Amino acid sequence: MNKILEIRNLYKNYGRKGYETPVLQDISMDIFEGDFIAIMGPSGAGKTTLLNLLSTLDKPTKGEILLEGKDITKLSNKQLSLIRRDKIGFIFQEYNLLDNMTLQDNIALPLSLNGAKSGEIIRKVQQRTCAFRLESHLRKYPYQLSGGQKQRAASARALITEPRILFAYDPTGALNTKSSRDLLCCLKAANEEEKATILMVTHDGYTASYARQVYFLKDGKIHSRLNHGESRKAFYEEIMSMLAAMGGEQE
Repeated sequence: MNKILEIRNLYKNYGRKGYETPVLQDISMDIFEGDFIAIMGPSGAGKTTLLNLLSTLDKPTKGEILLEGKDITKLSNKQLSLIRRDKIGFIFQEYNLLDNMTLQDNIALPLSLNGAKSGEIIRKVQQRTCAFRLESHLRKYPYQLSGGQKQRAASARALITEPRILFAYDPTGALNTKSSRDLLCCLKAANEEEKATILMVTHDGYTASYARQVYFLKDGKIHSRLNHGESRKAFYEEIMSMLAAMGGEQE
């Protein structure tokens, strides 16, 4: 199995020298092709900071982050921009769809910007909209869609370039229960059927129960890890028990 990300002895401090606040301390983990990992932990545990570092949006104070063997902490901003374009997908809580473009054009946008041929764009848009159950909404504009439909569209757009890893920040945070379930089922299918590699930060145990593994952060360190068994319901109960044992407000 191919190793996508290697995180080695990662530290992140904020503040000036002598007045620094440690946020992450000695984080090490490996992410393989086809992993679906959720990151959880109490408020202030360092979840968002870790996601920002791994997705090239910030740089660590110390440590290495190897994306397919290349240490991204040592790359220039121009090189990082190319990596974000070619190897990384993002899903945020806000959908970030363009209101003046149809759903079809929003989803196709990354391919259009990369200069893909029209035939390839049409084929991939059809494939993604079918996988995310959006084929009947292609001519609609974002304001005509529900929150769940918009988030599935944002996810389809993030996956249309077939990134090596997809980063998701609280993707169900603004969705109701049914819309959350619909999105998570689509992401799970992309992971299982296409080996999409997903790393997701979430505060919600139900959302995390769709992942294959859950890492728990506490006080900037990896506190524990749970692996998905045969039952998602049982995994959800394990997650909730771990969160209760850790204490702290989940955000």
